[in-house]
Amino acid sequence: MYASHGFLRSDIGDVDVVFHEGIYHLFHLVLPNHDFIAHAVSSDGLSWRRVKNAFFVGDPGAWDDDMLWTMHVTPDPDRPGQWRMFYTGLTRAEYGRVQRVGMARSPDLYTWTRCGAPYPLEIGGPHYESGTDEGRCWVSFRDPFFFHEPGSDTRLLLAAARAKDGPVIRRGCVGLAREVAPDRFEFGPPLHRPGLYDDIEVPNLFHFHGRYYLMGSIREDTRIHYWYADDIEGPYENFSDDVLLPHGNYAGRICRAGDRLLLFSFFSKTELLINGHEFIKRLLPPPKEIVALPDGRLRLKSFHGFDALVTDRLAFDSAAECRLLCGNPTARAETRGERLFIGSRSGFEAFLLPGQHDEFRLRAELTIEGPGKTGLILRASDEGDGYHLSLDCMNGIAQMRAWGANPTPEFEHAFRYKPLQEARFRGAAQGPWRIELVAHGTYLELSIDGHVVLSLVDDSFLTGAVGFWTESAVLGLREVTLETLSRPVSEHAPEMVYTTTQAPEMLAAAGAGE
Repeated sequence: MYASHGFLRSDIGDVDVVFHEGIYHLFHLVLPNHDFIAHAVSSDGLSWRRVKNAFFVGDPGAWDDDMLWTMHVTPDPDRPGQWRMFYTGLTRAEYGRVQRVGMARSPDLYTWTRCGAPYPLEIGGPHYESGTDEGRCWVSFRDPFFFHEPGSDTRLLLAAARAKDGPVIRRGCVGLAREVAPDRFEFGPPLHRPGLYDDIEVPNLFHFHGRYYLMGSIREDTRIHYWYADDIEGPYENFSDDVLLPHGNYAGRICRAGDRLLLFSFFSKTELLINGHEFIKRLLPPPKEIVALPDGRLRLKSFHGFDALVTDRLAFDSAAECRLLCGNPTARAETRGERLFIGSRSGFEAFLLPGQHDEFRLRAELTIEGPGKTGLILRASDEGDGYHLSLDCMNGIAQMRAWGANPTPEFEHAFRYKPLQEARFRGAAQGPWRIELVAHGTYLELSIDGHVVLSLVDDSFLTGAVGFWTESAVLGLREVTLETLSRPVSEHAPEMVYTTTQAPEMLAAAGAGE
């Protein structure tokens, strides 16, 4: 887990990650000021160390003297061993209403120098809104992404842009400029125009398993979507399930690390509500690996880097190892052959594995009998306070909740019941289903049949018991293993994740001062 720490609201913004010579290089914005592009490095993609910032906003009067927005770092196709960073800039003279794309160069990814003419690039031509008197009254040309296929002449610069006509809030498109000579770009029609969204933010283009995939983040539902085409020019189509990650995960960027294609993004977490104001914290969760199904649909796998964090592994195959949370008289746990069967005919019961756990990875194969409900319980207290994961595997619905007693109860406010994230998934129609659940610091991740379904950040519960629950259903469990993971480390602290429990006074003071 990684966050940008500072006084009050100092958040990580949009990210870009480059893997070079065994090191992950993270470049990210720092919110809310947007006044510099930060740089952090990692050897494992999980623990990050800040290094020299890439660069700051321009001097007064410069085209980027107001804010810096999303960037993209790629090898320089004309200077072997060198790097280019395309980035978005705004100027104070225009009150930030016109977005332009500039470029900086680096010989080593650490030292960056801005480039002059022909940069910055300005969007124009007959295809796009290019004046503040059009459409949304500001010029959309941001979040650049440079695509170059090695060994080919194809060099495309993509950006979040807006078409010149059509319903105003449906003009969002992936703008396109071709690099026809070194640092010389010519704009053409949009690479993709869904005709549905206000903007397609942080576009990505990649060639994967014989197809071209276009990925973008949609503000309307705060999700990462994707489209596909057999030819780079399109047309780009979409599947019915075209969302890569559930709500809260945003601004995805791809990173090629060896033979793996990884997806990095930030997660938006509501920290606290003070005087009617929500404080949103953005953090960088662990990456996911992009995989393609035989029909071309994309899915995400849990990051392989967790394997290196395993310090202990326990296997459970006996009903005698389970502890009942509620003492439900209709609950039963028994071992039959290779399977452990647990269930309750009437009412709720949680079957807890031995020990207390904070950092772990739980794996199991499960089958479900009966018409009732089932799921998992994580970091649970003896009162059952903890994370309750509801699993409807037959209909493909998963929901994570923080559920427990309110420490300051009053009448109907005696409990807290907070849905954290919900997602739909496609699994085996009748089972068995393979589940994997990772709890790593404040990061929680659920995979079904090898594909990530839930990915979220929450700090309501940090340690406790782990197990399975049923309500008028029977779970058949096989190959239940619980692995202990080493503590996440970021910079110099055990876990540098800003939470309400660490600085409530600071947030309260900020709310009182507004």
